[in-house]
Amino acid sequence: MAEVGEIIEGCRLPVLRRNQDNEDEWPLAEILSVKDISGRKLFYVHYIDFNKRLDEWVTHERLDLKKIQFPKKEAKTPTKNGLPGSRPGSPEREVPASAQASGKTLPIPVQITLRFNLPKEREAIPGGEPDQPLSSSSCLQPNHRSTKRKVEVVSPATPVPSETAPASVFPQNGSARRAVAAQPGRKRKSNCLGTDEDSQDSSDGIPSAPRMTGSLVSDRSHDDIVTRMKNIECIELGRHRLKPWYFSPYPQELTALPVLYLCEFCLKYGRSLKCLQRHLTKCDLRHPPGNEIYRKGTISFFEIDGRKNKSYSQNLCLLAKCFLDHKTLYYDTDPFLFYVMTEYDCKGFHIVGYFSKEKESTEDYNVACILTLPPYQRRGYGKLLIEFSYELSKVEGKTGTPEKPLSDLGLLSYRSYWSQTILEILMGLKSESGERPQITINEISEITSIKKEDVISTLQYLNLINYYKGQYILTLSEDIVDGHERAMLKRLLRIDSKCLHFTPKDWSKRGKW
Repeated sequence: MAEVGEIIEGCRLPVLRRNQDNEDEWPLAEILSVKDISGRKLFYVHYIDFNKRLDEWVTHERLDLKKIQFPKKEAKTPTKNGLPGSRPGSPEREVPASAQASGKTLPIPVQITLRFNLPKEREAIPGGEPDQPLSSSSCLQPNHRSTKRKVEVVSPATPVPSETAPASVFPQNGSARRAVAAQPGRKRKSNCLGTDEDSQDSSDGIPSAPRMTGSLVSDRSHDDIVTRMKNIECIELGRHRLKPWYFSPYPQELTALPVLYLCEFCLKYGRSLKCLQRHLTKCDLRHPPGNEIYRKGTISFFEIDGRKNKSYSQNLCLLAKCFLDHKTLYYDTDPFLFYVMTEYDCKGFHIVGYFSKEKESTEDYNVACILTLPPYQRRGYGKLLIEFSYELSKVEGKTGTPEKPLSDLGLLSYRSYWSQTILEILMGLKSESGERPQITINEISEITSIKKEDVISTLQYLNLINYYKGQYILTLSEDIVDGHERAMLKRLLRIDSKCLHFTPKDWSKRGKW
């Protein structure tokens, strides 16, 4: 058995932790760092195949030294995707194949038929137009499984590559392809942060042409041992204390503090409670800077220009990076708009969450980053943020999709929102003169502002699409209908379009900046 003093960075061994059921388990973990505090050694561990937000400092009593795996001395730093100096990612789990239908025939299924008017020579991949109708009926039809084509489920996070919906519903190999967001040609600066004053302009002297596009996707090619570890112990924001999940590039001198104090209105950070109290006597803000474009009850949304309110936007990105791992932080916030959701009380407007979007997106992204702060999670605010982003897209007359990749929690929220929104449309269809009600994929997309690829992938995720006698049939079973109705009863927070006061701008014109 190895000694505690022999443990070094890179070792792998089982580590004791409590799971969600409050039971002890010993998952395999990797030692990322070792530190000595008052003669007591602490080890920073990353649990293999677990999310990084579960990483933590542990004592040697929680380590199983009998099963330790030392790193190979002769192995050099491995490369990933041909990029030198990058560390390998955690082993990825295989995506399971789509589950087969149970074979149980329900008494009264609701069937919606997707008609493509397929030519006889066409195979499983249709070549019809995307505007061919979907029709529905409440009649009982036999379950012809032998004549139906196999439908592969594609994750909603994976957009269908082709613009023609029928040609991209069913990939022949059934594999989900991961979309890689386009990176801008110009690299952003990331070595400066001014937090002492709110700059209303991003430049001095002769202004350069402002950029309207950008990306917050992390390419993961510059990960090192520092950014893989949480560097902030605790954040105090108003009446809440938050425990960060991931690394955020706050100034290094603040990372050693037990608590980092933030003003909940301007998000400036201080090293002590006394500094915060002194700041609050001078801070006039009681709400985020920018324009309030929505208010209903105690919920408000503020639109913030990343160029006009640079300091607030940068501080918001620093805070958000503590809870977002798949996005990278850029200090150049000029190309982005930030929509901050707040909850109002007698003391002011308290931040609940936010999402950002490009002023002009070439990829039809209506969200770049989206976050609900941990104290407000699991209360319906995440879906409210998503619904608001699509409400803005409706006003703009566009369809939109979130920037990929989504975090695990973000993917769950979007999947749930897409499913509920599309099912709400399908279940609201009414038959006319005894015929099946008809709707097209494009009409669903136009009504909801959800991009066609996301509509199709959601139908596939719900396993609603079946191929029957030359046409695609959407079958809404009793279980799906009952589950949807139960979910909608719990969804109490909704966006009221009458309370939205928003005028979209044409950011392609320089004068609008």
